[in-house]
Amino acid sequence: MNAVPSPRVLSAPLVVEFPFTRSLGPVQSAFLSGLRDRTVLGVQASDGRVVVPPTEYDPVTSEEIRDLVEVGQEGTVTTWSWNGNPRRGQPLRHPFAWVLVRLDGADTALLHALDAPEGPDSVSTGMRVRIRWAADRAGTITDIACFEPAGDRFGPAGDSSGPAGEREPVHRPEPHTGEFADPVTGIVAPARLDYTYTPGRAQTRYLDALATHRTLGERCPRCHKVYVPPRGACPTCGVPTGEQVEVGPRGTVTTFCVVNIKAKGLDIDVPYVYAHIALDGAGLALHGRIAGIPYDQVRMGLRVEPVWAESGRYPDHYRPTGEPDAEYETYKELL
Repeated sequence: MNAVPSPRVLSAPLVVEFPFTRSLGPVQSAFLSGLRDRTVLGVQASDGRVVVPPTEYDPVTSEEIRDLVEVGQEGTVTTWSWNGNPRRGQPLRHPFAWVLVRLDGADTALLHALDAPEGPDSVSTGMRVRIRWAADRAGTITDIACFEPAGDRFGPAGDSSGPAGEREPVHRPEPHTGEFADPVTGIVAPARLDYTYTPGRAQTRYLDALATHRTLGERCPRCHKVYVPPRGACPTCGVPTGEQVEVGPRGTVTTFCVVNIKAKGLDIDVPYVYAHIALDGAGLALHGRIAGIPYDQVRMGLRVEPVWAESGRYPDHYRPTGEPDAEYETYKELL
């Protein structure tokens, strides 16, 4: 008996990246301004705990809190995990440990990197660490370059005023006004996600068909809807969708929006229209850009057809066919 070869499944690296811009309230502004000036601030909660990093609302009562205190720059590792293969954008380029550190004077732990050049055997819960400040600081969490081992320095030699095994820390929290010259009022944090995308057998067939200027869906054997792009199973009935159905290429605009903000790296002039398009024979609408018509003339019911990209692997946009608009009754279930 000859074995049937498994269908080819596509796989490709994918990167999602964007800058995230946010403004800061008074507590976060003070915290990041303090890091820039090599000062670590926490906030005093209603139950007496010192929370670092500081929160703007009490973790117990949810009331707004602003009682800032300065804590120490050394602390104790409460838990850790070894990172043997650092990725792009992480604090250190060589292997390091992710650690939760309870700074002296704080009651909660701060997550950051620990530079442990001697490897994971040199890291342990309870070890003492200190902040290594970045040479250039701008008011972000990366102003702390990382933590580094500090040795067993809990307090003056021989001091052990607490219960057995606990020693008094060097630093006690001190009230702080939270005022700094030229305070940080906003940050831009780059967000990036690197992963390998595998679309599966159903979408592999769909993508292969697009390369030949065909749009391929799959029909549910129970509800008979044709899903485009196919998912391999009906999301409503939960059964496999094995029957291949070619749809389109023409379709109907069901809903749309006008885009007025130009995306970075996208060579399309604004305003432009992005629409839901129900291809003829499909059981739901897919997304596509509308071109070849002024943006303010795009409308529900507009009949459109694909214009393929130069690579031929996908439609670049959809344009009007010149047909009369579709009646609302023909696409109302696809909105």
